[in-house]
Amino acid sequence: MNQYSDFGDRRIVGVTVLGDFIVSEGVEPILDNLQRAGVTAVACNPTVTVPAAEGEGSFQPPTDAGSSPRVFDRLLFNKQALWLQSGPSYYPDETCYRDSVYRPRKPNAITDEYGECIEHFIKSAQKRGLKVYFQIGAVQPSGLRDEDRPRLPDGRIPENRMADTASLASVAVRNYTRCYIQDLFRQYPDLDGFRIDWPEYPCYTFDEIFQDFSCHASRWIENHPESGFHFENMKRVIGGCYDYLNGRLTNEDIQDLASPDRGKGTLLHFLTAIPELGEWLRFKRELSSDVMREYYQCVKEFGGQEKELHANAFMPPYSVLTGFAFPGFQKESYCDSVSPKFYTMHWSQMVEFWGRRLLENNAAIDEKILVKALVQLMDLDDDPAITELSGYGYPKPDEPHPVPDAPQIRKLQQAMSAAGTRTPLVPLIHGYGPDDDFQRRLQLVATSSVPGVWINRYGYLNDSKLSLIASM
Repeated sequence: MNQYSDFGDRRIVGVTVLGDFIVSEGVEPILDNLQRAGVTAVACNPTVTVPAAEGEGSFQPPTDAGSSPRVFDRLLFNKQALWLQSGPSYYPDETCYRDSVYRPRKPNAITDEYGECIEHFIKSAQKRGLKVYFQIGAVQPSGLRDEDRPRLPDGRIPENRMADTASLASVAVRNYTRCYIQDLFRQYPDLDGFRIDWPEYPCYTFDEIFQDFSCHASRWIENHPESGFHFENMKRVIGGCYDYLNGRLTNEDIQDLASPDRGKGTLLHFLTAIPELGEWLRFKRELSSDVMREYYQCVKEFGGQEKELHANAFMPPYSVLTGFAFPGFQKESYCDSVSPKFYTMHWSQMVEFWGRRLLENNAAIDEKILVKALVQLMDLDDDPAITELSGYGYPKPDEPHPVPDAPQIRKLQQAMSAAGTRTPLVPLIHGYGPDDDFQRRLQLVATSSVPGVWINRYGYLNDSKLSLIASM
């Protein structure tokens, strides 16, 4: 049954197009390509870039904590991967930031020469009937300070974070968000709204799972006594769990996760026997909901009631750990749609990330048992045939992603249930990978009852993939 029958025959087909390619390929050629593919919406970012010398600026595509072999399908400044220097696409209004310790990015020569490309892109796309959004990090101010980063139970910042996001409870970061949204709407009043990424605690690497025990989180609980959370108890118990997993884990502990019932009994036992575990997971969800609420209010206040807010987030079961507040779990919905990420290359990467860490710190556990336990815990395969961590990791550009259809369909159904019927669920799939594997993953969404799809991102969509999108 279609949960979103109110949408009628309308289908959302969105693609993220970062400023890199807008400068490189040009506004009209990109929009011509997207329209031929049947795209109805685009998300860009308020940033422009130019090629840089090796080691200067940032590298694209992202290296994802050093694990990614990705290259673009489309040439960016005549290369498939390169270093880039960037600048904001506009000249910030400093008066918007009077209440923020964070300052806006400073315009530079790149802004002077190419900044107007983004305004041109927005206006031209809308003239063609496309909706246009900015895609930005939910809690990622420029120049993020260590004092605003989330912490482990022992007070350390998680090592090797793949997503450099702030504590969801940081007042300084939330103040900046308010200033930033106001500034962007002043600069680009025609925007249809925002798509925010990671309004949660990403869990790509093992340490990232155990966020957030920062002073900001503690202070949030103090300021919300009605929440009933007990910060010190959570910190003590989750800290104990972290220590156990990093040195005392045994085959007996994970054997049940590798069994046919996927450890359901064990997981339920832990949630009932260790109430602080469930409390901590609910706490992260409360923080996510609180961030979404503030974003939603800012978008409506500074943009107007017709402006939209959409959220990109982890899929179940990862969302249990990240805390993302799917609307179906909330009294009110604070977004116009949710886009759970079908980033199958990251799911494979996480098996290796988590597995390597656990093997390094627990010499007695068997790799085969661990691999099966992780794959079933993440619900990536019904009958795992890969028994070594080397079989997972980040797929190469010409390798299919090692996640069969059935788990992906199951995750989609779980995400639809979590989103509820009042908030549309528009999955976000990744364009990275060989054409036939991209087609397989896109087909799963295209034949479901959801009202559309978003695809990240234009740089991975060669002409063949654009034709596939049009055909579906």
